[in-house]
Amino acid sequence: MTSQPADAVSSSRRSKITPEREQEFYDAVLQQLRENGYDSLSMEGVAASTRCSKSTLYRQWKTKPQLVAAALRTCSRTSLAGIDTGSLAGDLREVVRHAGKWSFRDTQLMQALGHAVLQDEELRRALREAVVEPEVGMIEEMVRRGVQRGEIPEGHPAAEFVTAQLLGVLRARPLLEGRDADTPYLMRFLEACVLPALGLTPNN
Repeated sequence: MTSQPADAVSSSRRSKITPEREQEFYDAVLQQLRENGYDSLSMEGVAASTRCSKSTLYRQWKTKPQLVAAALRTCSRTSLAGIDTGSLAGDLREVVRHAGKWSFRDTQLMQALGHAVLQDEELRRALREAVVEPEVGMIEEMVRRGVQRGEIPEGHPAAEFVTAQLLGVLRARPLLEGRDADTPYLMRFLEACVLPALGLTPNN
């Protein structure tokens, strides 16, 4: 009898779960992460909340880190991709409005993963792919468009720090003040710090 390649066997196993059912598992993982933290998350807890057997989860994802990493990769948001107001300042204001809506959930997720991300390379890579890199790439593209339109000069010294400023303040306010970086706060920060550093006025 001819044996199946390992990847064929894996594909066969995964095909038993529909995409909708798989997303239920991921949603349960993310919810439990935000509510209880990474250390308290268990395969048993996910199985119980989704009414499946532990063997189903272990067959699909051999370890908790693998399951969490897979769930993280599904929570990447691409809504920034549609932002193009015709000006860099307008684009950044839309980013701020979007970020303010998601600030609480993103902060919960970052806090939930905590030290585990530093210890597990797979988790760290998944977090970057899901939460960080999509947003970084889209904001950098907005800045490039601003350069192409002549709104800011190429090589402007503040341009490379736009993403770090916006993502940094999202993470910093909960730590420094114990409050989420909501939309009004982010908008004040944008108008007072980010736009002036780029040489853009409130009328831009």
